[in-house]
Amino acid sequence: MREIAVVGVGMTKFGERWDKQLRDLFVEAANEALKDANMERNEIQALYVGNFSAGSFVGQEHVGPLLADYLSLKYKPAFRVESACASSGMAFNLACMAIASGMYDIVMVGGVEKMTDISAPEVTSVHAKAMDAEWESFFGLTLPAAFALIARRHFVQYGTKPEQLAMVSVKNHRNATKNPLAQFQFEVTVERVLTSPIVSDPLHVLDCSPVTDGAAAVILCSAELAKKYTDTPVYVLGFGTASDTIALHDRSDITTLGAVVEASRQAYKMAGIEPKNIDVAELHDSFTITEIISYEDLGFCEKGKGGLMIQEGETEIGGRISVNPSGGLKARGNPIGATGVAQVVEIVQQLRGAAGKRQVSGAEIGMTQNIGGTGSTCVIHIFGRQRR
Repeated sequence: MREIAVVGVGMTKFGERWDKQLRDLFVEAANEALKDANMERNEIQALYVGNFSAGSFVGQEHVGPLLADYLSLKYKPAFRVESACASSGMAFNLACMAIASGMYDIVMVGGVEKMTDISAPEVTSVHAKAMDAEWESFFGLTLPAAFALIARRHFVQYGTKPEQLAMVSVKNHRNATKNPLAQFQFEVTVERVLTSPIVSDPLHVLDCSPVTDGAAAVILCSAELAKKYTDTPVYVLGFGTASDTIALHDRSDITTLGAVVEASRQAYKMAGIEPKNIDVAELHDSFTITEIISYEDLGFCEKGKGGLMIQEGETEIGGRISVNPSGGLKARGNPIGATGVAQVVEIVQQLRGAAGKRQVSGAEIGMTQNIGGTGSTCVIHIFGRQRR
């Protein structure tokens, strides 16, 4: 299996981007990645795009060739990948396998979503399509309500407190003030989180990631070619993917995301490292409880100790494991199809030492964790400054 390197990254400003269409956002991010890699577009051999639901959000399907067309990649294969919030994380994983196999030498991976062109109730309905349509959303269960059930059970089982969930939001908003591309560049307090409107008890508005427009893109190549394009390649050391039941009621323990446990086991084994070796991680904090449970399921702390981990500041920039220095989905924003690749962009910048005011000092190994639905899909990648 050939080794893989990231040689170019690009990302748009995240937020309510009514000034641009879906295709325009993607082309902006893709052109930035090409510029970063000092690469001509005709060198790209294939395009992998993560997109959850352009058909519902903007009435556009057949997204792969649409974006290849507007990027002037005529006749190049273009793959659209859908896996709910893990769409572009999964696209990145498939591109890694394509390069590792020798099928392609250079590929572009992108993610894009344009979510703000429809009403809030419509967005909630689209989100619910990531769940079991027949046995969950048909009966009125929404994605926030599902994670509220998870949070409430975690409270009962492990003694986690609403204040600890709020600390995740506080940390990630603070980090986002140092990210010029983040949607929410303002700080919040624990009190402000806990007094914001309830979405689904115990989750408040400020426990939930926002509705976001945006795109991100990266360029991958075989490790042997990397130095041709950049002096600071970042290498893919390991990856893992797993799935779980789509419905919460089919799981034996809803406080554990089994797909995260399994995908991380695969990724650690391939990379030849342990959780303690991770310096910086971009974790899937679509809701504050998700980040806390992810600490546990990734092996960063004992099961049930995630609330204590955030409370003791271990995941702050400069802490034991710096988590979501970008601001995470919570504050950087969550354009569903773009989220996974946006995580990769942040980790690459961190390992290059190019993350500016949010730089994690001495970061050598980074992780991205991207989940879909209520943890029905998980894809994890581990990156390093040095080859294996």
